[in-house]
Amino acid sequence: MRTVFTLILALLLLSCATARPGPEAFTSAEQAIMAAERAGAEELAPTELRFAREKLGEARRGIEQGKYEIALYLVEESEINSELAIEQSRAAQSRRRVNELQRENELLREQLEAEYGESFK
Repeated sequence: MRTVFTLILALLLLSCATARPGPEAFTSAEQAIMAAERAGAEELAPTELRFAREKLGEARRGIEQGKYEIALYLVEESEINSELAIEQSRAAQSRRRVNELQRENELLREQLEAEYGESFK
C-alpha cells in the first residue's frame, strides 16, 4: 500500500513539472532587446535595457538549473523591460524635439523683436 501511494505521489509530482523550454522561448525577449537597442535605449534608457539583459541572463541560468517556470517568468520580465526601454527612448526623443522647437521659437521671437521692436509682442 505504501509503495502504491509513493508511486502515485511521484507520478503526480512529475505531471506537474514544467517541461524544459526550447531555445525559441528566448527569441521574443532577444528580439525585444534588439528593438530597444534600435530605438536608442543604450543612450536614452540604459537602466531599463540593462534590466532586460540581466533578466534574460537570469532566465538562461534558470534553464540550466532546471527552474523552468522561473526562467519563463524572467523571459517575460525581460520583454517588459525592453518594451519600457523602447517607450522611454521614444519619450526622450520627443522631449528632445520639443526642446529644439522651443529654442527655434525663441530665436524667431528674438529676431522678430529685433526687426519690429517691442511692438511685436
